[in-house]
Amino acid sequence: MRKDGKKLKNADPMYTVAAHIMDRRTDSMNMITIDIPYDPIQNYINEKRKQGISLSHMSVILAAFTQTVAEYPDLNRFVVNKNIYARNEIAVGMVVLKAGDVDGTMSKMHFNPDDNIFEVNDTINKFVDENRNAPDNNGTEKWIKILLSIPGLLRVGINFFKFIDKHGLMPKSVIDASPFHNTLVISNLASIRTNHIYHHIYDFGTTSIMMTMGNTREVAKRKNGEIVFEKCMPLGVVMDERICSGYHFAIAFRRMKQLLSNPALLEKKPEKVNVDSCL
Repeated sequence: MRKDGKKLKNADPMYTVAAHIMDRRTDSMNMITIDIPYDPIQNYINEKRKQGISLSHMSVILAAFTQTVAEYPDLNRFVVNKNIYARNEIAVGMVVLKAGDVDGTMSKMHFNPDDNIFEVNDTINKFVDENRNAPDNNGTEKWIKILLSIPGLLRVGINFFKFIDKHGLMPKSVIDASPFHNTLVISNLASIRTNHIYHHIYDFGTTSIMMTMGNTREVAKRKNGEIVFEKCMPLGVVMDERICSGYHFAIAFRRMKQLLSNPALLEKKPEKVNVDSCL
């Protein structure tokens, strides 16, 4: 029995077959760019700033993602050892840079499926503050230093962790510290003035979705019979296609885009948190 999810009992046979044919996440990666209109998000952030509330683009994006997962729980599945699981938490991995550092360490934060944007924002702010002020031997870095402390221990340790994770024996304490066991890993590349990328999803662990936020760009669209250019924030998304159908991905991300087109909707809690229908 895994500590981070429940095995699906009534999964579509096609998903089960796919998990056997494509037994690695690198075999089953699908990629898409989602262009999010920038002005509604920026206008909303500016309006909240006038009210004394500081929000970031990351807060808006993750609030929309969290509420989308609440509505479409299929996005919170993962595949391990050819079995499909419904994750029992919403865990999001993100790299936080400490002052003066070029490279940061990825840790993760947890959200409730009924969080509104203000609760998501509070979680992110607390997470960033804690990780920027955390000692170097905290969480993920602690495990890395232990594995590097003795020659050969890294190879043995990694193989050991892969084995126990494959067979559902990974302790909850290790899962909580692992940067590879998440609903989503997100990176704001626009913060370092870089375009969005399609980041691979790891074979180790349980992360099924990777998302990067890139530099804004103008996207051509037809409006009232004319071609106009709309300023957009591109999201580069990589998905494990084994967790649900392309149709489910499409309607889920369409819903997420709707929420981001009117971020004020995120101030309310979801009317209902759906349970995975295959449990």
